[in-house]
Amino acid sequence: MKGSSDRIWSIIFILPSIILIGIFVYGFISWTGYVSLSEWRSLVPDYSFAGFENYLNLFKDFRFQADIRNTIFFTILFIGAVAIMGQLLAVLIDQNIKGESVFRNLFLFPMALSFVVTGVVWQWLLNPSTGVNLLLEKIGLSPKWYISTEVLFGIPIGKIEFGIPVAIIAIVIAAVWQMTGFSLAMYLAGLRGIPEELKEAARIDGASEWKLYRKVIFPQLRPITMSVIIIMAHISLKIFDLIYAMTGPGANYVTDVPALYMFEKTFRAQDYASGAAIAMILLISVAVFIIPYLLMNRRED
Repeated sequence: MKGSSDRIWSIIFILPSIILIGIFVYGFISWTGYVSLSEWRSLVPDYSFAGFENYLNLFKDFRFQADIRNTIFFTILFIGAVAIMGQLLAVLIDQNIKGESVFRNLFLFPMALSFVVTGVVWQWLLNPSTGVNLLLEKIGLSPKWYISTEVLFGIPIGKIEFGIPVAIIAIVIAAVWQMTGFSLAMYLAGLRGIPEELKEAARIDGASEWKLYRKVIFPQLRPITMSVIIIMAHISLKIFDLIYAMTGPGANYVTDVPALYMFEKTFRAQDYASGAAIAMILLISVAVFIIPYLLMNRRED
């Protein structure tokens, strides 16, 4: 009887949270999906059924195609740089260097800032007429950074040139500067969690330091790498504030992303149906990364 009573009280205590999550998370997701299938394109609600017309129109839209291109390359460059730099910095700090806490805090400090602050600071630093360009001009370099409309390795696909927009590299630099500290902290925790006996056994067997890291330590860090990739992918796919503060959509939409397009469609153009469609596409793209990761963790548990 006591077990049944405890179970009932447990359900009573968590029931308000379940109701609130059901309404404000899953209820609003359902409402957004419903609006995305409607004809609501002004301040006056119009719930006439439009089917998947809003989605089809988006994928035919030049701006949305540019958004997809920008998101793909931003995600690849951002995740790759954060994972590699975080791992290298963690390895260096793990060598028991003097002033370790100073270096650790120095790399973690950018995480205390909001993306808006980061965007404003890096907008000035990478301004073609000020910032770092004042130094680069002395060696004959004058990159355009985020005002460039050049696309590297571009090939025509649909209405856009599919390649790496030079302007998106400036966004990647700012985002990597802010989030590398998170990756560093995770990798450093992973390194400190590897038993010393395992390392000593490899050294006794004749493994060099490079082989020790390649064959023993780095494989132990694979779960950390997977977590970093998933978390950074989640950030990159729905990034908004950094780009809004730093560049906006950019000339020819070279720094535009779906979240920014959704904001302008919904709150400036009052095209609520198209804005909701973009929101649902963002939700699905994030779920593609998150759900397999959660299922994998559940199987391991």
